[in-house]
Amino acid sequence: MKIEGLAETFRKRAKATPERIFARKAEGGDITFGALSDAADAMIAWLAAAGIRPGDKVAVMTRNSPAALALIHGLLRAGMIWVPVNPALVGEGLAHAIRLVGAAVVVCDPGLHDTVAACEAQPSEGILVLSDPDLPPAPQRAGAADFPIPPANALAAIMFTSGTTGPAKGVQVTQTMLEVASRGVEQVAAIRPGDNLFMWEPFYHVGGAQVIVLPILCDVTLTIADRFSASRFWRQVADAGCTHIHHLGGILQILLKQPPSPHDRAHGARIAWGGGCAAAVWRPFEERFGVKITECYGMTEASSISTSNTEGVVGAVGRPLPWFDIRVQDETGRSLAPGEGRGEIVINSHVDGAIFAGYYNAPEASAEVLLEDGFHTGDAGSWDEDGLLRFHGRLSDSVRCKGENVSAFEVESVANRHPDIEESAMVGVPGEIGEQDILLFVRLRTGAQPDAAAISAWLEERLARYQQPRFIAFLDAFPKTPSQRIRKHMLPSRPDGLWERPQPERKVICS
Repeated sequence: MKIEGLAETFRKRAKATPERIFARKAEGGDITFGALSDAADAMIAWLAAAGIRPGDKVAVMTRNSPAALALIHGLLRAGMIWVPVNPALVGEGLAHAIRLVGAAVVVCDPGLHDTVAACEAQPSEGILVLSDPDLPPAPQRAGAADFPIPPANALAAIMFTSGTTGPAKGVQVTQTMLEVASRGVEQVAAIRPGDNLFMWEPFYHVGGAQVIVLPILCDVTLTIADRFSASRFWRQVADAGCTHIHHLGGILQILLKQPPSPHDRAHGARIAWGGGCAAAVWRPFEERFGVKITECYGMTEASSISTSNTEGVVGAVGRPLPWFDIRVQDETGRSLAPGEGRGEIVINSHVDGAIFAGYYNAPEASAEVLLEDGFHTGDAGSWDEDGLLRFHGRLSDSVRCKGENVSAFEVESVANRHPDIEESAMVGVPGEIGEQDILLFVRLRTGAQPDAAAISAWLEERLARYQQPRFIAFLDAFPKTPSQRIRKHMLPSRPDGLWERPQPERKVICS
């Protein structure tokens, strides 16, 4: 793979083909390369006037908009470090993000100024408000913020991990990594010239970041929505003439559980690409909506996408992309062959810089995963007989119950097949006699009535005895990451209305 350098390539293409369409707003309105390039320069000038210089950390706390798109491309062009922050963060979570990176400035939407101002940690140069969601006009004076174009290996962003089990860590992402991630999208989505990608995913997640640079490298157009809407999804895709949709977390399940609609097939999308498609959802989704699912696996730390399953093998995440080498190894470090069981997924690459150099200001955490033999993902995987990788969840997201290691991923995948369950989350709670018991949190579909005993009986027929939840609790909503993963460490430790499965009486034998 030849790394071109995103910032320099964008500058050249905007100059050569300024009228080419870069993106469209879902509600209408084109954004050309030339207009976006001029708007990026205007953003650089705006930041420079506030005292921001290359290398400064700029925390961006905005929802998807043309102005946010221009801001991000301005940061990439000027060598200012983009720090994507979830606009929903408040309190200590927001303070942690600002404090960890030492943000020089926070750029936020108008409604978030007071939230940032009330935070215990403050940026050194203050708060800037992105008051207009549209593209700003070009700078009045050419060269008003004429900083050198950063090289491909320059730090581009600090992106926070999902934080599903604890405080988020900051992944140092270079321009090279963003380019490799975008090339991964090209492979997984089987991109053709002229394709149109529907983009609901937030810019502040790597799933969005890898897409908003794709038109620089490929002949594609983006259709940008400000948020995910299950009820409007297929209408938006059809109206924009999109060829691709992206799936993360439980998006496919959510769409599949919407009421049948004439819009289910009245669209031109041919591929749903992404990660996290449950095996039970795969074929029903394809059959109902008429799209092909292509699945991938990856982590932000390894340029987001490491494998691609374009073969349509249900439940597999595919084969390594050409620039990655992947091993599955056991606790002794021995590489496992197809059919030899599960181990940890370890990633290497022959592309210099495709794997991150470490977490920002976290040398101990970096040393735990960046070892001599590669990047240790902390994920469980296995090879099937055809050489396809299978993903089995986080190694740390399991419960030791009745002498067995119970994978949350596997229990949740079964529970989510229940017709009344929208989504679920399995956690471990202290058992009475050591080890742990299983607690399953459940969010029901609209209109369904909570009946824990019935759900438990349904699960008994589909899970091994040691996988059975002892407790079930119902929630109206789950705390989520930007990629729609459930933040398990934020689930209540003592949920209301906790149901307990009746336990068999223990027989006491006296001699």
